[in-house]
Amino acid sequence: IDAPHLTGLTFRLFVKILEAPLIGAAIMKKKNEFLRSTVIPEPPMYKPEFPQDPEPGTILLDEDGNPEDRVELALKCLPDYDSFRYWKIRDYVYGYRSTPSMVAERIITVIEEPPAPLLVSFDAEEVRKQAAASTKRFEEGKPLSILDGIFMAIKDDIGCYPYIMKGATTWKDETNSNNEDAVCVSRLRSCGVIFVGKANMHELGMGTTGNNPNYGTTRNPHDPERYTGGSSSGPAAIVASGICSAALGTDGGGSVRIPSSLCGVVGLKTTYGRTDLRGSLCGSGTVEIIGPIASSVEDVTLVYAAILGSNPMDRNILKPLPNFPSMGSLRLGKYTPWFNDVHSTDISDKCEDILNQLEIVIPELHEMRTAHLVSIGSAELNYDSRTSMAIFRSFTASDYVAAQCLRRRLMYHHMEIFKKVDVIVTPTTGMTAPKIPPSALKYGETDIQVTGYLMRFVIAANLLGFPAISVPIGYDKQGLPIGLQLMGRPWGEASILRLASVVEELKRPVSFYDVL
Repeated sequence: IDAPHLTGLTFRLFVKILEAPLIGAAIMKKKNEFLRSTVIPEPPMYKPEFPQDPEPGTILLDEDGNPEDRVELALKCLPDYDSFRYWKIRDYVYGYRSTPSMVAERIITVIEEPPAPLLVSFDAEEVRKQAAASTKRFEEGKPLSILDGIFMAIKDDIGCYPYIMKGATTWKDETNSNNEDAVCVSRLRSCGVIFVGKANMHELGMGTTGNNPNYGTTRNPHDPERYTGGSSSGPAAIVASGICSAALGTDGGGSVRIPSSLCGVVGLKTTYGRTDLRGSLCGSGTVEIIGPIASSVEDVTLVYAAILGSNPMDRNILKPLPNFPSMGSLRLGKYTPWFNDVHSTDISDKCEDILNQLEIVIPELHEMRTAHLVSIGSAELNYDSRTSMAIFRSFTASDYVAAQCLRRRLMYHHMEIFKKVDVIVTPTTGMTAPKIPPSALKYGETDIQVTGYLMRFVIAANLLGFPAISVPIGYDKQGLPIGLQLMGRPWGEASILRLASVVEELKRPVSFYDVL
């Protein structure tokens, strides 16, 4: 990738040049020649379009039913209860019958300890109020669901009462007075979930490291000198640290799966349209989803059960069919040149250990990266975000249409592959958690090579709308987590959840809080 790594004052100067009308435009025009010089015969596809076949051998759900009922059904699909390196949601339920308030006090103490910029909005009294209500329900023997009394963080680009949704900017609360729950959050609230606050993130989701000079950069619990990954940095770190059982993030370019991989937890990107985006900053996107992050596949499944359900406006087009895993054989596919395109062979070797030798071919990977960038990118921001905005502004309307033509072409290639396999397997990221340059903390940084390694394997699921999950499967020589990505065919969440539960391997990080 032809781009320098810049931080500090040099980075600020670079952004100024990139934003200059003549110089910046000339630089980006040269970089955009690919789309403008390529003839793509396929018509555009402005949103992912899928076949409506249900996933065979699964338990179908009613997405219009009560979230509590779906969670109860998900619980029945889980394997027998066993001990784990992290406390699971079932541990909380078995561990306390009338003590959510006691656990809340421990969590409040941890969150108020400096310096750990896990949250950008936090109200201790609001947490105590929710915990007291949950405690009362337990004392009366009337918990709302197995999620009652479970603590979760919500990424700052998803609405959660009573906090203003800011996208981790310093100005958006001045232009946005909406403090209502997003649809996904309201479903969790009906199950009794306790929300600890709004989690930190890469500003407006425009980055993969989690760097945020506005509120401080969240640190990786496995090594505080390294990034968490982004943009859902706070959600992944707060789960990996043991403070919360789960969190919600958004994923438009790997933003749930990248930090989950780097922090050693599980992150699920659902099929496009499986979850309702209303009440989030990405509500009108064509590549984004809201998805759960948790310490285990089991807990991801329970949260997924609560939040699933499409926007009614999309159902005539998408008609998603929610389901849960059952038993059956799966066919896995691996494209070796892509699989091995990593920064360190620690990653590909560890992922290879999980697999038998399988092989598929995925064409036009470079074109897919270009189409995704144009599709996702079409105020006063920090320098990192301003770099992304300068790139996005360089795309024309014809670039966007060309990218959507590529989307249809790539959809065809992948659906042909899914006639032969059920799941495509890759590493989640091409590198483990990168170090945080001290000079990047004040103004941010641009490191396109790191971005390339972090996004290498994740964008197909976003551009084409497929479900994908990152699951930890081991550690490199430095003790940093390695994630394996499982990408399924449309509406194939059940298959990837079942396979992920077989291969997951977790350990507690250096920075861990045993709040239970």
